[in-house]
Amino acid sequence: MKLARGFASALFCAALATPSFGAETAVPKVGFLGASTEEKAAHLLNAFKQGLRERGYEDGKNIIIETRYADGKMERLAPLAAELAASKVNVILAPPNIAAQAAKDAAPKVPVVFALVGDPVGAGFAQSLARPGGNMTGLSTINVELGPKRLELLKEAFPKTSKVAVLFNPADSSNDLQLKATEKAAASLGVKLIPAPVKRTEDFTAAFEQIHKDGADALIVMETPVIFTNRDTVVALVAKQHLPTIYSLKELVDAGGLMAYSINFIEQLRSSATYVDKILKGAKPGDLPIEQPTRIELILNLKTAKAQGLKIPESLLVRADKIIR
Repeated sequence: MKLARGFASALFCAALATPSFGAETAVPKVGFLGASTEEKAAHLLNAFKQGLRERGYEDGKNIIIETRYADGKMERLAPLAAELAASKVNVILAPPNIAAQAAKDAAPKVPVVFALVGDPVGAGFAQSLARPGGNMTGLSTINVELGPKRLELLKEAFPKTSKVAVLFNPADSSNDLQLKATEKAAASLGVKLIPAPVKRTEDFTAAFEQIHKDGADALIVMETPVIFTNRDTVVALVAKQHLPTIYSLKELVDAGGLMAYSINFIEQLRSSATYVDKILKGAKPGDLPIEQPTRIELILNLKTAKAQGLKIPESLLVRADKIIR
């Protein structure tokens, strides 16, 4: 009898430690809608899985993660989102802004958790940060607000800068909002902005040729899936022109870029598991406040600076959160 009671007690404790669901959703399904390739987004998916494990979920055991990747081809996102909805997922995690838009349009009845979104309210994903309403919630990068700051840091690092190209995707609403905010800052800093649009992988060579023809003496690279997917190509093209460049993604500095002012994407994806957990347990997305980052990292790559013959001022070195030497 003691053994039986001990066994029953162990089962009871295990039941408390494991998320429970009704019979109709015994094993919940979460859709992961990636705009990049499986390889390039692997660290983001792994961070999300880590967040789930911290909350008692294990992929393939008490939760199923259905992944779909657009491979940098934005036109694929909507059908992939519809495919996830048809597979009866309980919630869709759509990390970048453009994936969140696709999920909103193609799967309007499925709860959506977004991450890496510059301005959720401006993009139409939420009524307000405190109370989103609707079926979407998640985490913001505040990249619209960070756009002007990146231009200021670039100007501080290279004071003679007067013509700054901006590599961005005009089809990404977050990029559009960020460009407008950066244009306002450029006027006060005496800098002329040169928009350099890219929508597809095939656009990068022509975009950098135009940047060179326009005589840009520095570059801002925004965050968008087509850039994230082709980050090695972007860094190589920047190095070829020896352009002082600031990125919105630390991943591009890890790939050899000069400097970035960025949130930590790994932390955001790990934190997104909190929202998924709450929704699976019955919370409504519209009632869950949108989280904003509290820490922005300045990352400098001195190897790249040396290779390009650039000198980073001491004022930035002492403020850097990470320096690659």
